[in-house]
Amino acid sequence: MIKKRLKFTQSILASCLVMGAAFVSQSTLAADRTGKEVVDSVCGGCHASGKDGAPRIGNAADWSKRATQGLDKLAQNAITGVRKMPSHGGQVSLSDLEMSRAIAYMISGGNSVDPNKAYNVAKTRTGEQVVNEVCGNCHVSGKDGAPVIGNMDAWKPRLKEGVDRLVASAVKGHNHMPARGGMSNLSDAEIKDAVTFMVAKIGGAKK
Repeated sequence: MIKKRLKFTQSILASCLVMGAAFVSQSTLAADRTGKEVVDSVCGGCHASGKDGAPRIGNAADWSKRATQGLDKLAQNAITGVRKMPSHGGQVSLSDLEMSRAIAYMISGGNSVDPNKAYNVAKTRTGEQVVNEVCGNCHVSGKDGAPVIGNMDAWKPRLKEGVDRLVASAVKGHNHMPARGGMSNLSDAEIKDAVTFMVAKIGGAKK
């Protein structure tokens, strides 16, 4: 009976992984690590043994209740942190796609194919809110060389490779800017909205 229940749970989890592909957003980063690489270097520290109640890698019973919330909710919890797990597993520069791949790897016990897109993560803050809460601390005054909001000359050379490259820099950190602007529970999607908000301000700026 127990074996049948576990088999049924694994079937549900597999279905979730497949359906999750329908609710995804494109990652902005090009050099994202595989799920195995992320789990081996970050997540496995707790999820291999079940430390602090973490669901164990490949254990259907541990993951079944959590999986019913949907893959987007699992990704949201991994990004913002939940209970004793810090946001982004304590490694703030992990992208949404890397987090999604790690989740898929752990649920399946290493038997899933890495997603090519990140699981959809609900955005709790608008781009303007993120700028007001964190980005504006440097981008209003130009602190440490940050391009000033609304200054065309400051932003123009940075936009040569497109907005996605700016988002990648904000996620990973660049020069004096820490990963995610120092706000570890921001998702890539929220960062992209913040970057887009700042870039939109240069439209009426003087050259």
